Amino acid sequence: MKRILISLAAVLCVAASSMAEQTPNPVITAMPSLSIAPDARAAGLGDVGVATEADFNSQYWNPAKYAYMYSKGGITANYTPWLRKLVGDIDLAYLAGFYNFGDLGGGIGASFTYFSMGNVALTDREGTVLQDVRPNEWALDLSYFRKLHEYVSMSVAVRFLYSDLNNGVNNGGTEMHPAWSMAADIGLYYRQPIELPMGTSHFALGFTLKNLGGKMTYADDGSSNFIPASMNLGVSYELPLNKYNFLTFNLETNKMLVPTRKSRYTAGFDPNDENTWQMSQEAYSDLNPALGWFRSFNDAPTGLKEEFDEVRWGAGIEYSYNKQFFARVGYSYENIWKGNRNVVTFGAGFHLSIVTLDVSYCVGLAASNPLDQTMRFTLGFDLAGIKDLVNNKKK
Repeated sequence: MKRILISLAAVLCVAASSMAEQTPNPVITAMPSLSIAPDARAAGLGDVGVATEADFNSQYWNPAKYAYMYSKGGITANYTPWLRKLVGDIDLAYLAGFYNFGDLGGGIGASFTYFSMGNVALTDREGTVLQDVRPNEWALDLSYFRKLHEYVSMSVAVRFLYSDLNNGVNNGGTEMHPAWSMAADIGLYYRQPIELPMGTSHFALGFTLKNLGGKMTYADDGSSNFIPASMNLGVSYELPLNKYNFLTFNLETNKMLVPTRKSRYTAGFDPNDENTWQMSQEAYSDLNPALGWFRSFNDAPTGLKEEFDEVRWGAGIEYSYNKQFFARVGYSYENIWKGNRNVVTFGAGFHLSIVTLDVSYCVGLAASNPLDQTMRFTLGFDLAGIKDLVNNKKK
């Protein structure tokens, strides 16, 4: 079973390199696929989406944005061939949709995420291949959103998580089995128009608490893993250059609400002795999820600077012509000791009356970054537009 855990760690984590004397202390969770930006628009903006203008994939970033969608309903399909520089058979698929009830108040959104980890060979202790398995993870969620004010909306979401790392195959040692959990999200969105001589601009703020839920247990030994709970804050400003040309500036921060194994709460912790920083697996597994969320703000063994190092930043600029053609560029930063997923991103898209198509591409800045050259694809359909088109043809 060690073989599958080593393989999964290699393809799902970007290891921090040893370029300085500081000790790596990354935030590690179950179901890391939940932290992967699934859509091409946000990916082209440096993995930014909490406060951007509403789109069909708002279910992932902040369902409260759906309250300001131009359409009454829509669906979208997203595909990412993941970590292609390492392996050729890992894929992320994401489906989402929403419907706004309009005068009835609010609306609902839903999504389905499926992450296939490709083919993994299980071996015994001598290295003999016993069986091939295809680990996978999936999540299903449902949200409710509504406007609280002309400029403010809110959303809540519930999510079911399922992770199967070995397809029920065990080869001795600790028995493993599929794990599951439940989680909830809370989202807030503020968007206000500002009149300027060249047209109407928009200022927006977004805030979400994501994946607040129970831990996941894969083995019978009682060890458990936190899911990727996070706190996200974003700001966006859309500036009209003239009647047809717009620039939108976006900035976002992400703080994982997950404690690290190396912690100042370890029994016998001594800030001057690194050998006392590592929390035992038993103590880490027994940590209450809610307590872990709060401890994640001040558990870093080296102090406040390390806590700030755990904040991931993203920034992106989007140019649009007539709200139909789009070009995007972004940057995503993560500290070298917390994962080192630093990339520059590019994207493009177009939006017609009923169809939206987006594509993105990222360039890794760290040496041998496995995220380098990752592409994402998004195809969305405006259901209200399709309905109007059908009705017009009937006439």
